[in-house]
Amino acid sequence: MPIGVLEIDLYIPHSSSLKEKRYVLRSIKDKVKKFNVSVAEVDAQDLWQRSRLMVAVVSNDSSLANSILSKVIGTIEQEKRVQVLDYTLRFL
Repeated sequence: MPIGVLEIDLYIPHSSSLKEKRYVLRSIKDKVKKFNVSVAEVDAQDLWQRSRLMVAVVSNDSSLANSILSKVIGTIEQEKRVQVLDYTLRFL
């Protein structure tokens, strides 16, 4: 059973406080949860304008997991309040 893991480094240029950052991230998390994935901030919790999110999906088919995570990164890239600096996709 493949587990797909997506790590995304984000830049939040207009955030001037942790409260604003959390608001933006909460919105992003809500949008990607519609893909039935788990999402959490795993690094840079104390920085106002940076974040690293980790998204995981479990599937019986690695191509389906890849498709789901591709849709997740596409959704995040369309978000105007953040910039995707880098991302990595791997399967366990």
